[in-house]
Amino acid sequence: MIILNLSSLVKKDIYILVLMMFTVPLAGEIKSFPLNETFRMSFGAPTFFFFLLLLRKMPAFLPGFLTGIVVVKFRILLDFIVQEDFDWVSSFEAHYPSFFFYFSYACFFYIAKINRFHHRPLIIGASGFVIEIVADGIELIVQYFVLETTITIAALNEIIVIAFSHSFIVLSFFNMMKLYEAQSRERQTRKQNEHMLMLISNLYEESIHLKKTLKDAENITKKTYDLYKGLDGLTNEEVNFPIEDLQRRVLNIAGEVHEIKKDNQRIFAGLSKLISDESFTDYMPIHELVNIVIKANEKYAHLLGKDIQFVCAIKGMHPNYHIYTILSIINNVVANAVEAIKETGSIIIGIDKKQDSLEFRIGDNGPGVTSRYQELIFEPGFTSKYDDAGNPSTGIGLSYVKEMVEQLQGDVTFQNGPEGKGTIFKIRLRVVHLVEKG
Repeated sequence: MIILNLSSLVKKDIYILVLMMFTVPLAGEIKSFPLNETFRMSFGAPTFFFFLLLLRKMPAFLPGFLTGIVVVKFRILLDFIVQEDFDWVSSFEAHYPSFFFYFSYACFFYIAKINRFHHRPLIIGASGFVIEIVADGIELIVQYFVLETTITIAALNEIIVIAFSHSFIVLSFFNMMKLYEAQSRERQTRKQNEHMLMLISNLYEESIHLKKTLKDAENITKKTYDLYKGLDGLTNEEVNFPIEDLQRRVLNIAGEVHEIKKDNQRIFAGLSKLISDESFTDYMPIHELVNIVIKANEKYAHLLGKDIQFVCAIKGMHPNYHIYTILSIINNVVANAVEAIKETGSIIIGIDKKQDSLEFRIGDNGPGVTSRYQELIFEPGFTSKYDDAGNPSTGIGLSYVKEMVEQLQGDVTFQNGPEGKGTIFKIRLRVVHLVEKG
């Protein structure tokens, strides 16, 4: 993984280098000549500084060397295109000092290790200001010995002002980029957290089912063992077959069910530890919980090829509620509504806190529930949904919701919408079972 990340960083640096070698020469043509006809001040310097800040693994002196060469060649090429009496020697003498500016700028940038201070923008700005002045000074010295140009105090003051403005420009763009990156990371983290919450909620739901299975297995084991003991009072003549053989089979069944129970206990222990060890808080504001449910079911609807609008209305003052309890119950009902709607429709989620109870009202404009199914809708295993191959759904969702709600001393009811169109589920839960204990 580390090797892949390093490879990715190197490729990114190469892309930045190539873009730098195209952009810096062009930016350098936005220029002024504060000292003489050969010494230019341009946007090439801040552009070059900005690209150096983007590099991660590549040493700065390499792009400085390459960019300096490209800049000199580009300016000579422009002279060749524009000047009628073009002279290679004079053009080279006029422009090659620029190479020393970019190369020395990159070397000082590398020596000062400016990229260490990505989280300290003031140091970056001050360092860029100083480095540009020094690099300008080196270019001026080269011009002084080659072209015998003169340097005045006023011109030097102008260099300082321009270097300061360049650093300010670069710092502004760099901070904007860092802000965008931080916002992107925050959005990505939020999506990951929402996804993780839904996964944990599903694990929590499955752990409830598993806990019920443990109870069922324990009851079956007890009943089977009671049957085994009850066979002691019978004789072979009374039942016309060997009692010992029947007792042995019953005892084997009890042992096998007991082993299933033990396996389930180990799974349940692992799930419980996984849920409790998560770094997320167990309680969250109701509007955030509902947003998670809506986003998850928007994706589910899209997966099923359906166009469904979600509407939410929250009333009353709400404390933070237990995440996995709310998500497990409400997400089941909303997902059922998504499945019930044929192609297009809407789902309305209403939430209201009344004294010591929390009430949910989840309505859809699907086909509704026919009268012959209304008494069976909460029965385990009942389903009216089949896939394209004709296989039935598990029929567990609503029975799980009813069981969970009743365990929390609440109630769940449903009714068809106006004129039999759609279904409205009403869930009432006691707040005391949903909030953090003081």
